[in-house]
Amino acid sequence: MIPRLVVLTDRSQLRLGRALVRTIGECAGAGLGAVVVREHDLSQQARAALVAELALIPGLTVLSSRIPDPSAHGLHLSADQAPPPEGAWGRSCHGRDDVRRAAALGASWVTLSPYGASPSKPGHGPALPPGDFAGHPVPVLALGGIDVDNAADAVAAGAHGVAVMGAVMRAADPAAVVADLLAVVA
Repeated sequence: MIPRLVVLTDRSQLRLGRALVRTIGECAGAGLGAVVVREHDLSQQARAALVAELALIPGLTVLSSRIPDPSAHGLHLSADQAPPPEGAWGRSCHGRDDVRRAAALGASWVTLSPYGASPSKPGHGPALPPGDFAGHPVPVLALGGIDVDNAADAVAAGAHGVAVMGAVMRAADPAAVVADLLAVVA
């Protein structure tokens, strides 16, 4: 099952001098169980090397965003991608109907967004009603504007857990943010 906290990568948001692999390794040391590797701008070879390196971190489930990768433990699809013929996969969803369709196609989890206003995607919204995060046949991770201050609210609204990018990627101490998030969603 998908953990209650998943971090999505975006190395462009890291503070100057922070390396992505080291940052995710530190987050795994703080208890992070899963990461979705985005980094769609990298060459195929560089992205494959990144996924392979992250997959070596003990206890970390590595999910590749949109692009199947043999080193990844699963695949996280965009809203309109066809499911893979085999393996664990999830989907980005933007409403209750999207979640139902993903579950019917065999998704193991979904992200549902936007939960709130997101500095990573300004103007993306409006936020979904809190009730949209509850009562689904697959685990739902609330995504969009999630941070330590509202993660528990997302779970209280019915989400299985949260997916976070900016609050971790932009942090001075990403591992501390992961530990704080785990304390409120576990």
